Amino acid sequence: MLTRSILFSTAFIFSSALIGASLADIKMPDNGLSFREVEGYQDYKVVATHYRSDKKELRYIMANPIAIEALMAKKQPLPEGSKIVKVAWSIKPMTTFPDALEADQIQRVEYMLKDSKHYNQNGDHWGYARYVKKGDEYVPYAKGAAECIACHASVASDDYLFTSFQKTY
Repeated sequence: MLTRSILFSTAFIFSSALIGASLADIKMPDNGLSFREVEGYQDYKVVATHYRSDKKELRYIMANPIAIEALMAKKQPLPEGSKIVKVAWSIKPMTTFPDALEADQIQRVEYMLKDSKHYNQNGDHWGYARYVKKGDEYVPYAKGAAECIACHASVASDDYLFTSFQKTY
């Protein structure tokens, strides 16, 4: 079972590793969404955490101020300009607490951008981007956003979002 230790240690590593970082000027191959579109995502609020057992990844789901306000108020669909960012980490045993796991390395950064003028696959109004960590760099996901679109279609009734706001109090 994942513990609070993971969240606290990951939050520290996350903010420490990314302060002052500038995102690479790279774009998704099929829709042109730039990694820089979410410049400053490190300051977005964490709205949820997930653990993907198939990928053995701890994921922080973060939202920009437009999206966080709507998520906290349980308003759907999310308004134009909403950005949801997912940061996926590998995990490792925690050396100081053997019954816990902690975040290890960032594996990928993914995001969704609500922009009805430019993105409307299957009526969803979202643009999707995935950047995979390769060594010290990020590369756009070579297969494009088709997998994102297909997967998120399963939650069309929830504005294509798997995540809902998780209270921290």
